[in-house]
Amino acid sequence: MAIVDDRPATPAPPARRRPNPLLALLRNSWRQLTSMRTALVLLFLLAVAAVPGSVLPQRGVNPEDVDDFFVENPDLARVLDRIGGFEVFGSVWFSAIYLLLFTSLVGCIVPRLRDHVRALRSVPPAAPKRLERLPQHAVLTDHDGGPEAIAAVLRRRRWRVVVRGNEVSAEKGYLKETGNLLFHTSMIAVLVGVALGSWYGWSGNRLLVAGADNAFCNTQFQYAESKFGARVQSPDLPPFCMTLEEFEARFLESGQPEFYNATVTVTEEGRQPRREEFSVNSPLRLDGANAYLLGHGYAPIIRYTDRNGDSQTSALPFLTTDNTLTGEGVALFPDVNADPATGKRDPNLQIAFEGLYLPTAPDAPPYVRSQHPTERNPAVFLIAYRGNLGLDAGIPGSVYRLDQRQVDNGKLTQLGDAKLLRPGEKWTLDDGTSVEFLGTEPFITLSVRYDPGSTLMLVACGVLLVGLMGSLFGRRRRVWFRVVPGGAADPDGASTTGGSSLVEAGGLPRTEYPGFAAEFTQLVDEIRGTGAAGAAGRAAPGSREGTE
Repeated sequence: MAIVDDRPATPAPPARRRPNPLLALLRNSWRQLTSMRTALVLLFLLAVAAVPGSVLPQRGVNPEDVDDFFVENPDLARVLDRIGGFEVFGSVWFSAIYLLLFTSLVGCIVPRLRDHVRALRSVPPAAPKRLERLPQHAVLTDHDGGPEAIAAVLRRRRWRVVVRGNEVSAEKGYLKETGNLLFHTSMIAVLVGVALGSWYGWSGNRLLVAGADNAFCNTQFQYAESKFGARVQSPDLPPFCMTLEEFEARFLESGQPEFYNATVTVTEEGRQPRREEFSVNSPLRLDGANAYLLGHGYAPIIRYTDRNGDSQTSALPFLTTDNTLTGEGVALFPDVNADPATGKRDPNLQIAFEGLYLPTAPDAPPYVRSQHPTERNPAVFLIAYRGNLGLDAGIPGSVYRLDQRQVDNGKLTQLGDAKLLRPGEKWTLDDGTSVEFLGTEPFITLSVRYDPGSTLMLVACGVLLVGLMGSLFGRRRRVWFRVVPGGAADPDGASTTGGSSLVEAGGLPRTEYPGFAAEFTQLVDEIRGTGAAGAAGRAAPGSREGTE
């Protein structure tokens, strides 16, 4: 006889969809990028990538040093320039590390912030069934206090408490994760501040000589060195002008500076001119910029009288070469010695004076270094040159140095020996022309800056330190208390007698916390003291006494 199976057929399980390999790759890459390990690696790489920017000269800071590096190391300089070695902080590879770190931090913080907010809004978990298995355990006998009395003690000690019938659950130490999140969020804020300064910030250095004829106005072309952000153009600079009126400097007998103070007249758009004072540690606050005092020196005033009796006066700063303010510079007079008949000037009769300025010159040679930065015995030590200064060749050069190429090819000739001049003294040259040293004017070196991200970075760094302290010293831990009324059975089946209660306590540190045992003992001691019969006894934390 045939047996027929009339049971319904079991439906075949649905075919499992194979995951998209591209989506799986993207998901795994995102998880790796947003992991804490990757963020630390990127932070280390960012620090390493910044090293070339502090070792190699950078075009945005000192283009002259970059040019000198090309002259001294032409082959190496071409390779470094190709990989962005002279513009490290604007290079593609540095920006890539910067953006990856920013993305990693954001991707790491957002889910952790969500979990932390959820944990803050949740209540402490219920007590485990067997508290004696926790790292810290204690039993209080003959305790008259109930769950609410225990909860009151915990709240006074700033625990988050919830009472569930005869059980009390408490948790503490959320400051650790809060500090971690503040620390990493502040790092993002620091990166944002750096980006704002890179895009919208600007800076410029200017050497300003005292006197109304040497007024400085805030335009790109009046800066000796300038660095503009990617989103800043010259018309974006705030309009103001500045004139150095006075400069006061005091030095100790050892030559160490004691006090610097500059007095300037500032004219801003829509305002009346005003006098302001500022020093090294107290910058001048302007609308849209700050002016910082970096240094100072002296500008010798030299007057040259040519063969026609026409005089020209030059007050050019001599750059300081040491801490005694010995100055080194050059005074150029290209428009002199014109032909009386035609009025034309012979370029081969141009005059230049190169030399040193000594605020306190020695009484006897050699005159190579000042004895003190204060002008106690001022003198200028000059070398005269006549010839073609090479100013019309179209080759850029320094206004503080003589073009040595003109001397080497014989177009500039030295006129006799060097001469030491004190204020008011005159030196007559071989052709009857003369040079006179009239005195000096002080000059200051300014750094005018605007950084829109500086305030954000300052606040972020402060919050970063606060968050770091919280993450280092915060400890997450939990405690539970179970109250068993008098005459009821304890968790192991034994019974208590009398009207007092039995309280079982347990504690668990969520992170490594060597001091948790001592804290748990103090907490149990305080809760024991809330009962009228608390002196009846207590088992030592971690023991099993009183549970059998």
